[in-house]
Amino acid sequence: MKSAVYPSLEGKRVVITGGGSGIGAGLVEAFVRQGAEVHFLDVLEAESQALAAQFAEASAAPVFHRCDLTDTAAIAACFEAIGPVQVLVNNAGNDDRHTLDEVTPAYFDNRIAVNLRHMLFCAQAVVPAMKAAGGGAIINFGSISWRLGLPDLVLYETAKAGIEGMTKALARDLGAHGIRVTCVTPGNVRTPRQLKWYTPEGEAEIVAQQCLKGRIEPADVAALVLFLASDDARFCTGHEYWIDAGWA
Repeated sequence: MKSAVYPSLEGKRVVITGGGSGIGAGLVEAFVRQGAEVHFLDVLEAESQALAAQFAEASAAPVFHRCDLTDTAAIAACFEAIGPVQVLVNNAGNDDRHTLDEVTPAYFDNRIAVNLRHMLFCAQAVVPAMKAAGGGAIINFGSISWRLGLPDLVLYETAKAGIEGMTKALARDLGAHGIRVTCVTPGNVRTPRQLKWYTPEGEAEIVAQQCLKGRIEPADVAALVLFLASDDARFCTGHEYWIDAGWA
C-alpha cells in the first residue's frame, strides 16, 4: 500500500507518549518515515530501546526517554530536556480490566493519572513554545470503549470520555494562538496487548460488527495521526476523528 508523505512534517520535533509498543510504536515508525525528529516517552525500557535501535540508521533516529507519566515533575523535566515541540501525540494509556467492587480511592487516582491527567500536563509543557512559534498540534487519544459501554473498564472509560471534553476545551483556549487540538478515537486495533484480551472467536465477533471486514493495524491509526499533525489539517481542531472500521 502506498502511503502519503507530508512535507510539512519533515524536521518537526514530535513527542509521542507511550511510544514503546503497540499503537505508540506504530506512531514512532510513521513519524520517523516522514523525516520528523521523534522523541518518545515510555516506562517499557527493553521494548523502547529495541524500537529506537530498529531505526538507528534513519536520517533522524528516534530518541527514547524513560518517563513515568504519573509523575508530573518527571513530565516537566523530560519536556524541558527535549526542548520546543511542534507536535505532541498524547497516546499513552492502560486498559487493564477491573470491576466496580475492586476500585479503591488509590486505584481510582492511579487510573486517572495513567489515562487522563498526564495528557493535560504534557500539553501544559509544550504550549508556551507553541504559542511563541505561532502554532502547533496536540493530538489526544480517546477510545471507542466508552461509546460502546464495554464491560470491566469503568475507570478507563471515564478517563477516555474526559479526554474528549478536555480536547474541546483546549482547542477553544489555544485556537487564538494557532494551536490545534484534536482527538483520535480508535476502534479495536490489533496489537499484542489487545490479543491478550480476545480469542480468535472474540476477534471474529468484533470484525462481524464492523462495516469494513478487516483488522485495524497500528499503521492505519498512524496514517490518521500523520494527517492531523500535518499542515494539511490546518483547520481541523476541537473534534474527534474515528478510525473504527464502522464498529460503533
